[in-house]
Amino acid sequence: MAHESHDHQSATYGKQVLKELSPLHRQLRQAIPDVYKGFNELSGAAFAEGALPKKVKELMALAIGVVEGCDGCVASHARAAVLAGATRQEAAEAIGVTFLMHGGPASIHGARAYEAFCEFADEAEARAASQG
Repeated sequence: MAHESHDHQSATYGKQVLKELSPLHRQLRQAIPDVYKGFNELSGAAFAEGALPKKVKELMALAIGVVEGCDGCVASHARAAVLAGATRQEAAEAIGVTFLMHGGPASIHGARAYEAFCEFADEAEARAASQG
């Protein structure tokens, strides 16, 4: 199935969320560096390759971000899922499960999650095309 390319000018949801959160995290990280260090270690362990590949784990985190209504989680894990090799269809299907498990609210955050995923996928494809 061919994918739809998204307009890079209008597709800024994921990047905008991460841009807004970055200085906030930096400020809090300065106040509680040991907590952030521990969280980063937990994150590294949770997303390590194992019986489940990192791609699947990132799609799970994306889906949980949708259910929790966490824009920062959605943007962060959409980008990480792309980098881990997830496809648009895999993201869409993971988001589809959230509709079953969380109903209407998931359809709102799910649409945002898919837009963020496609935004980062478009960027990765453009980068790969320019290098190839």
